[in-house]
Amino acid sequence: MTRLGVIGGGGWLGKALLLPALADGVIAGEALTVSSRSGTAAGFAPWPAVRQTKDNAALAGDADVVMLSVRPQDLDAITLDLSGKLIISVMAMVSLDDLAARFKARRIIRAMPNAAAEKRLSFTPWLASSDATDADCVFAERFFNASGQAQRIGTEAELDYFTALTGSGPAFLAAFADAMISDAVAKGIGRGIAERAVRQLFLGGSALMADSEQTPAEIVQAFLDYAGTTAAGLEAMAAADIRTPIAHGLRAAAAKAAAGTRKQ
Repeated sequence: MTRLGVIGGGGWLGKALLLPALADGVIAGEALTVSSRSGTAAGFAPWPAVRQTKDNAALAGDADVVMLSVRPQDLDAITLDLSGKLIISVMAMVSLDDLAARFKARRIIRAMPNAAAEKRLSFTPWLASSDATDADCVFAERFFNASGQAQRIGTEAELDYFTALTGSGPAFLAAFADAMISDAVAKGIGRGIAERAVRQLFLGGSALMADSEQTPAEIVQAFLDYAGTTAAGLEAMAAADIRTPIAHGLRAAAAKAAAGTRKQ
């Protein structure tokens, strides 16, 4: 039985990852220890054997795997010797090399879930250090698949880009939705109705795209070929060069992730 300790496991991301993994039996309640600032975190009542603590050293001492689920700026406050253990980090901007140096560890996995993990809909890219074992990688794949879809990748440069593409992506979609809501309100539609309409649009559109055998590009082309009102809107967006600001946003977020990783 793998004994997992999660530093910061009482936070929203820690719980978003842990609750599905507990529900699916990827980890057992009696094999999980969660640390938080208060020492108690809500949400674990269905698994009364889960241990909660403020003491990160005690957590690490009882764990085979230590997951770091804290803000990067809080990492300096964590001083532990994790040699011989598997580290799993879900932090942006903290490299494999920095984690190895800080915690005297060689078996390390970095992953980048997103906010949809709490709905079991995260896309989570992850990569492993050269010393991570096959068993380490199997555990990581199973753990992150519980909260969505896991995908192993090969380099930290890829992880920096995915930090923008899928890590930040839910907020980018929210920004697009807000722009649509604002335009509807400007046209006289009540804000509450506009918000309901756009939320449902994104829910339904996402489900249709996820289940479609067509690529997103093929879906767009199908509507262009139909030459109706949707085509008119798509053509106007293309004429306004909608792709450029999206690319700028992705590049900026990826550059922030890469710059932080290099500073470590």
